[in-house]
This record gives sequence, structure tokens and C-alpha cells, in this order.
Amino acid sequence: MGISMNRRKHRYAGMRVYKGWIWAVIAAGALAACQQTPPQVRADGEFRAPQIKPTPKARTAVGADRQMVAAANRHAARAGLDILRAGGSAVDAAIAAQMVLNVIEPQSSGIGGGGFLMHFAAKSGAIDAFDGRETAPASAQPDMFQNYDGSRRKFHDVVPGGLSVGVPGLLRMLQMAHAKHGKLPWAKLFEAAIKLASDGFEISPRLHALIKSDRHLKKFEAARKFFLTEAGKAKPAGTRLVNKQLADSFALIALIGADAFYSGGIAQDIAKAVTTAKLNPGGMTVKDLESYKAARRSPVCSFYRKWFVCGMGPPTSGGIAVQQILGLLQGSDIAAMKPGSAAAVHLIAEASRLAFADRNRYVADSDFQEVPVNRLVDPGYLARRAKLIQAGQSMGKAKPGIFGPGSARLGTPEGADKGTSTTHLSVVDGDGNAVALTSSIENTFGSRLMVRGFLLNNQLTDFAFTPVAEGRVVANRAGPGKRPRSSMSPTLVVDGAGKLVLSVGSPGGSRIIGYVAKTIIAALDWDMDIQAAIDLPHFVNRNGATDIEKATGLSALKPALEAMGHTVRVGQMTSGLHAIRVRGGRLMGAADRRREGVALGD
Repeated sequence: MGISMNRRKHRYAGMRVYKGWIWAVIAAGALAACQQTPPQVRADGEFRAPQIKPTPKARTAVGADRQMVAAANRHAARAGLDILRAGGSAVDAAIAAQMVLNVIEPQSSGIGGGGFLMHFAAKSGAIDAFDGRETAPASAQPDMFQNYDGSRRKFHDVVPGGLSVGVPGLLRMLQMAHAKHGKLPWAKLFEAAIKLASDGFEISPRLHALIKSDRHLKKFEAARKFFLTEAGKAKPAGTRLVNKQLADSFALIALIGADAFYSGGIAQDIAKAVTTAKLNPGGMTVKDLESYKAARRSPVCSFYRKWFVCGMGPPTSGGIAVQQILGLLQGSDIAAMKPGSAAAVHLIAEASRLAFADRNRYVADSDFQEVPVNRLVDPGYLARRAKLIQAGQSMGKAKPGIFGPGSARLGTPEGADKGTSTTHLSVVDGDGNAVALTSSIENTFGSRLMVRGFLLNNQLTDFAFTPVAEGRVVANRAGPGKRPRSSMSPTLVVDGAGKLVLSVGSPGGSRIIGYVAKTIIAALDWDMDIQAAIDLPHFVNRNGATDIEKATGLSALKPALEAMGHTVRVGQMTSGLHAIRVRGGRLMGAADRRREGVALGD
């Protein structure tokens, strides 16, 4: 029984991980991979490199016996844990934590944006995938981000204002997930966020720095009044930030449900803010909001060695690309390589080149065109592609795979991917159910339009700015009702017995894919403590330069990588990985030291 054959049994949302046959399939997959003889990369010899220095402020994972939340802020993690202690499910806790993040981390996510949620049901082994990605309003057109002469506009020229705002999807998605997996009343999940918004919280040094560095907040009255002083300066760290408007919005949504957001006064105010924006007014209407539907999708799942990895499919590229990277490494003995060695970085970077070549060509909103998901993660295809990886020599710019005539209608990637906000949280409840939730308003502070206490997203800038390239229609072009391509990668990993192994995800724009893949490899192949796996310095290749994280020991690899043909860039790589690993019967939680998160559990 082959992997691709079994995949066809699982094309339905609510995938069940059958415990009886999974080991046989893993063995068959491993044998097939071996027969393809993918390249082996040595862990010694000419590729040996200096070891990475210990991470500053190194720490180990937080342990718990029963339940846990890992999120980007202590208030959010505490709110989620309190819900678990009250008998709530993993989905209940995720909703409570997300609402608190909207209050305390407004620059990253919230009800004015969207997200993707993966759910694992411990009793049945079912894996659900929920899509709350924003949609383009009916007024959207493929050339909406072009000048009159057909040239593309600059990213930060179109981000602020109404044109970039997609119809928010987060609340509809969370309500859909709650209807299937929630235990506590919907209204209870908003209590902590309502209290925090009403009482206020102290601006953290990180939030202050982000406000101070932003050049668009001052252009819009509501955001300017909320984030800046009367003198137009960023409110200082330690200032208590009270958001009564958001508390009132939450109270209404808690009472009525998501309909309170998508129709009535809130919807009218969103449409008005978009269409009357002083910069880049858009065409969103109340009808666009009323028509929004979240979706329950088929998860994208594949085997990696003895594990079963599941992620989100289109319209995000995250699940496919992460699993392609892992699949391309299937036949290499990466476990024998030292973490942070030039050999390991080279191998993973080359696999990432190939994954991004396919991502950029083929992945878009599958509701509007066919995306060859099964073929992209097919082990035979990946084994053949892996032969392009050479030990000690970079392939340079990788070309996408060819899937026949259908590929002619697709095109090249979007020209700008500047997302630096987004958030991720992971939850495991007392019954062993798990959630991986990544949500976003795209750029830091989104469109900078603030409505009733929350910021609206700028997710439409995730569409391609140039709808036709190289004589082909670009897959990720804008259009009415379409969901823009994402890189969000909430991921669940289970073992051969159908037991949860890992819940993980991160913010970071298109680099999310590399952050998540690196963490999975570090945890599973190198058997690192999950906190150490997150702390491991980043290296990402998006089919161009190999980016390595600034101010880490990884910069010592630059000469060795350049000798292999890599163009190396050293810079800041601010992820926000949050993960929970099940190990030895215990929950081990970790939060990214690059942000403000924590893991809390019982």
C-alpha cells in the first residue's frame, strides 16, 4: 500500500490517522525513498564548520503533565490556561488566547485579520484544517496594485489605507472551529480579553519600538490617537493602554456571535473606513462582509521518516512547502550532521530552493484554480527532485517542477512579501486534543485603519502586484472573492500510533516556512529539546540568497557557504515560534526568545 494511494483516502477535512496500518505505510514509504537513491550529503570532511555558540539566555522547555498553552504573550497564555482549567477544550483556549492577543499585541493579529487553525482530536485521531483567510472584495481586480502605465506600485505605497484590506476571516473561522470542537460557551471565551481591554495594559518595550519606527500610524486619526501622544510621538513603554472600544466590540460579539461583526454596525463601520480612507480608498461593502464564509479544508499530510506531518493547504503555501522540504531530505542522513554545520545548512537551503520554486509557480487559491497538491508532496516526485541537490555545490536559482500543460496558465510569484507581524499559538488540552493556530493582519499594524478598537489587515498585498508575467497569467493574481496566497504554516505531527508529537508554527512572512521546517528537523532529526530547537539560529532560502540570522554563531558559516556557491545575507530574522512537544508522556512547551511569548501548563 503506497503513500499516495492512502492520501486519496484522506482528501476530506477531518482526516483520521488510522493506527493499524500506519506503520506499514511508513515502511513502504521509506523503502520507496531508498529505492530512489536521493543524494547523500556528508556530515564531515570539507563541509565541517565551527559550532554555533550557545544561545544567549539559553533556557529549556517548560514541562507539564496535563495541559498547556504556548503563545506570544504571558497574558494570552494565562487566559488560555484559565480556560483549560475551567474545563475548556483546546479550541476554547485558543480562542480566548487569540482575543487577548488582539488586545495586547494589536500590531500582529486580531479580528480585523485572518488565520488558519489545525486541530488534532486525541480520541479519534482526526485532523481538521480550518481556513479563515481574508477574501478580496467584489471590487478587486488583477491590476489593482498597478499604476496607470501598467508598472507595479511600491509595497508601502499601497499598504496604508483601504485598498489593501481584505474581508476579515478570523472570527468566522474560530466560530466554525468552536461549533465542532468547543466545550465552553462562546461568550466565556471573551471574558479575559474584555477585562484586559477595559482595564488596560502596559505598553511593552517591543510594542513601543514598533510604534516608534512605524511611518504610517500618524496618517490615520484613530490609530494616531490610540498609539501616539498629542505631540505625535510613540507612547512610552510602561504607558497604560486602555481600549474601551475593543472591549465593547468583544462584548457584542460575545453576546451575538460572529454575525455581530459581519453585519450591522461593525460591518458598516468597516466598509466606511475602507471606502473613505484618506489614502488608497478601497471598494469593500457591507455585502462583502455579509458574504464571507470560512472553510473547512482537507489537511495536507505526508510521512517524514517515522512521523506523520500535517499542515494547511491552499490558499496558504505553508503546508505544502514545509512538507516538500522534509520530503526532499527523506533520503539524506541529516540526523548524522551537526546542527548548525555548513553541511546541514547547505542541504536544507537547497531543499528549500526547490520547494519555493514550486510554491512560487503553482500555489494560489484552490477555489479558483487547480493546485497540484498531491503531486507536489508525492514522495516519488520529491525523490526525483532531490537528485538535483549536490554535496558542496549550490544549484543556484531552482526551476519549478513541470506537471504538464496545465502549468502554462500559471505564473511567477508576487513581487513583495514584507509581512513582519503575525502570531502563532499552540495548545494541548487535558484530553490530549491539540491546536496549532497562526493568525495575522499581515504587515505590522496592518492597513493602519482602526475600527472600533481593532486594526484592519492589509492582506490583499499578498496578491501578485503584476498579474501577467513571462507571457503567463500569474496564479496568485487578485480577483473578486479570492484568497491571497499565504505562507502561514501551523503544523501538527503525530507518530505511528496516531499519538500527538508536536504542535508548532510561527510568524515571519514567507520565512515562516523555513522557521517551521528548521524547528521540525531540529526536534525530530536532531532530537533537540523543543526550546533549543526554536532557539537554534535561523537560516532560510526562498530560491535566492541564503539568509542567516544576525548576531549568532551561524554567521561563521558565511565563507563556507559562499565557497559552495551560495549568496549569503546576514540580517535580523524575527520569528515567533511557539510549540508544544509530547515527550516521554509529558508536554514540553517552548516560546521564541525573539519575541515576548511564554509556555504555561499544569
